[in-house]
Amino acid sequence: MKPTVTIEYCPKCGWLLRAAYMAQELLTTFADELQGVLLKPSEVSGRYTICIGEQKVFDRKEMGGFPEIKEVKQLVRDVVAPGKSLGHADRKVQD
Repeated sequence: MKPTVTIEYCPKCGWLLRAAYMAQELLTTFADELQGVLLKPSEVSGRYTICIGEQKVFDRKEMGGFPEIKEVKQLVRDVVAPGKSLGHADRKVQD
């Protein structure tokens, strides 16, 4: 079964549009790899986390801010489709 990504966001902070944008990007990039993306309003003020199933891959408080969308795609790709190329949004190869 394909995994579901859950984006839990603080509605009081006005982060619904950010969560919806990230959901759209993930659904577009991982159309064949994801069951779907769930947007979950948080009851905890200031929360913004991204989980794949039960695995947390991003936490705004732990990371000290929001990631670029390419970073989110890399985090999700590393779990759901490690061999998938993200094209120009992929990491640069270190020498």
